[in-house]
Amino acid sequence: MRQTHGAVDPRRVIAELRELHRLTGGPEGAQRVAWTRTWREAREWLEGKLEEIEGVTEIETDEAGNLWATAPGDSERAVLLGGHIDSVPNGGWLDGCLNTLAAVEVLRALAPRRRPVTLRLVDWADEEGARFGRSLLGSSACSGSLDPEEVRGLRDRDGVALPDALKENGVELDRMKESHRQLESAAAYLELHIEQGPVLERLGLPLGVVLGTFGVERHAVRFAGQHAHSGSTPMDARRDAFIAAARAAVEFRDDARRRDDVRATTGFVNVSPGIVTAFNGFCEMSLDQRALDAGVLADMLAKAKEASERVAAEEGVSVGWERLWQIEPRPFHPELIELADEAVREVAGSSHRLPSGPLHDAAEMAPLMPTVMLFVKSLRGLSHTKEEDTPEEDIELSVRALYRLAEKTLGWAEQRG
Repeated sequence: MRQTHGAVDPRRVIAELRELHRLTGGPEGAQRVAWTRTWREAREWLEGKLEEIEGVTEIETDEAGNLWATAPGDSERAVLLGGHIDSVPNGGWLDGCLNTLAAVEVLRALAPRRRPVTLRLVDWADEEGARFGRSLLGSSACSGSLDPEEVRGLRDRDGVALPDALKENGVELDRMKESHRQLESAAAYLELHIEQGPVLERLGLPLGVVLGTFGVERHAVRFAGQHAHSGSTPMDARRDAFIAAARAAVEFRDDARRRDDVRATTGFVNVSPGIVTAFNGFCEMSLDQRALDAGVLADMLAKAKEASERVAAEEGVSVGWERLWQIEPRPFHPELIELADEAVREVAGSSHRLPSGPLHDAAEMAPLMPTVMLFVKSLRGLSHTKEEDTPEEDIELSVRALYRLAEKTLGWAEQRG
């Protein structure tokens, strides 16, 4: 039976989030890892919800495994509502699926109406990258930024190759970028997400507007000295690579602390020989730096390299850098940021603008079309864990805000022709 509704029902979104968690989660959290049976079950459940909506005339899965639902308007120009129903293992009840189910509810309200432009929902495939380690897989294929050769050799922990897992789900790696056709008429992209951080909770606010996603510079930093016996080597004769790395890590952190709203993280540290009776002649560590401004990010990297070289010289070791990954900052559209701010203030009374440290599918859309995101508060800043939570009253506000933003963006897209 087709559903017709004149306005959003946020309580239904919460009920469906709980229903999805019962179907695809458990005591340890959500288990909707992309390209698995549980993810396919979630997709079938989602398609069933979409099939009930009056005004949705087409539901299809593209060449990259992304699921699309289309409610045609007077023009083929389309406003896209995006989300992802896949999760990390033992994930939370909101990450990704709130985006998707809030978008379903907005579609319920707006699809039956006559609209100047088309409205489309997309459930991106494999945003998390939890099984093969490559995040934003479906959206990057659709945007055109995916290089199939870079992911062809990826395998999961059981040794299954990515191309084989894709084929099991009806996707051919070498055809994934054909999904770009879905964006030919796109006028704007909107996404709602939990913040996954503590900023909104600290400010006592339920909702925020996202300015863009941080750019990322990720490197392996390797210090090489000479290991020797911990008992026989005087302190002033040591070339301890670990000490150099530790000093550098503190310098990286302190530089970030002196700046406004950036990140610098040492995530892993490996030492050799790694025994109690010797100091270490080799130490490798990671450095992940993030900023919304490309110039700031470049300066952070330059300062980090200068600090590592100075510390290395003082400790009598050498240092080398290897880039592991890089992505430029992805600022969102200023006019859509203003519309999002209006929508948030209308439903919550006040708004706050903040960058996103984590990447989202919106980062793949931002270079191609006007894009913006809304954030809703995360309790204790927790995500990617079963302890992830947001007050239900804030979830309700987020659904209403997405609805208001969608209405405003449809009008905005019509004016832009």
